[in-house]
Amino acid sequence: MAQGNNFGQTSNGVADESPNMLVYRKMEDVIARMQDEKNGIPIRTVKSFLSKIPSVFSGSDIVQWLIKNLTIEDPVEALHLGTLMAAHGYFFPISDHVLTLKDDGTFYRFQTPYFWPSNCWEPENTDYAVYLCKRTMQNKARLELADYEAESLARLQRAFARKWEFIFMQAEAQAKVDKKRDKIERKILDSQERAFWDVHRPVPGCVNTTEVDIKKSSRMRNPHKTRKSVYGLQNDIRNHSPTHTPMPETKPPTEDELQQQIKYWQIQLDRHRLKMSKVADSKEPSQQRVKRWGFSMDEALKDPVGKEQFFKFLESEFSSENLRFWLAVEDLKKRPIREVPSRVQEIWQEFLAPGAPSAINLDSKSYDKTTQNVKEPGRYTFEDAQEHIYKLMKSDSYPRFIRSSAYQELLQAKKKGRNIPIFPCHKNCTPTLRASTNLL
Repeated sequence: MAQGNNFGQTSNGVADESPNMLVYRKMEDVIARMQDEKNGIPIRTVKSFLSKIPSVFSGSDIVQWLIKNLTIEDPVEALHLGTLMAAHGYFFPISDHVLTLKDDGTFYRFQTPYFWPSNCWEPENTDYAVYLCKRTMQNKARLELADYEAESLARLQRAFARKWEFIFMQAEAQAKVDKKRDKIERKILDSQERAFWDVHRPVPGCVNTTEVDIKKSSRMRNPHKTRKSVYGLQNDIRNHSPTHTPMPETKPPTEDELQQQIKYWQIQLDRHRLKMSKVADSKEPSQQRVKRWGFSMDEALKDPVGKEQFFKFLESEFSSENLRFWLAVEDLKKRPIREVPSRVQEIWQEFLAPGAPSAINLDSKSYDKTTQNVKEPGRYTFEDAQEHIYKLMKSDSYPRFIRSSAYQELLQAKKKGRNIPIFPCHKNCTPTLRASTNLL
């Protein structure tokens, strides 16, 4: 049954004049009728192979209910109405990020009223970062990040680099709480939380139903609206937005005060550089560093030890030439212009020329373009080939590295506080790889 909700009110108890609120009320009235025990949609638990799927109903159930209870004659109209309700997140497919309704046996689940759009959600990017970070800590196939989510996580990590430790701690604490829940309850809550973010951070190409028209928002009486945080991290957009920093009304500092501030921040910067250099040079990575390798391939390549471990794994699969080529091209981009022509020929002879000792696999289009570029060598001669190899490693080699026993054993050892020796670079490791330790 749907829980009671203060329709038309914000979290502060003030009536919301948003034009969308009328639509939300009507939709939620229909949802409440759908969840009625006697006349609503039958909710059931479906037995699947070696598991059970709790609290679901099919897309055809929704369409038939809409036709019967809302006096809709055209099934297409009923399907359209149901799709609008799904796009707003009132119910969602349990195995798809695209919030749409299909008139078939696809399973759907109702969203909890806590995540309904009438609660005036405007979640922060820090909330999204916590959610994605938490997903990387849960070893479940259904919680594995999609490509666009992994890219979003990488962008958020760069944007919130200074507060990432705090975000990581929040995600870790939530993951521990989730583990204590009942298995079925956890499965339902995971899907509802995922559907909430599918509404507010939709799949690229899908419509974001939470966006407010600029003209409508300009007519609102309170343009600086307080944002609600999903996880209680932040509350006021004016205080926490990464793009808006309010200027305090204070008198300008004197010259002596400015000099003292410059000296203070210079000392802090020197300390930070010393700390980061020690971390980067450490051959015994912490548990947190090892976990970050699982966020994305970029995270593994940024860490010298992560890069070394990834290379060692590629060697075990006889595909280390891909990483060596990628690193060689990165090194080429930073070479003095006078060294570029000779270095281009060296890379060509080692990786791409007929009979090359470390030949890499390229598609015909990239190979033909690279062949033409070599005739006029430059720092970006191998740009297309490098991009192709990067995508190949990201989609094929990197996922296997994260699932490999070597990475999992290292991760588990760090959790238990034991040290596993980090193997040095292989004897066949090229000077290019050794020189590229601090490349990224």
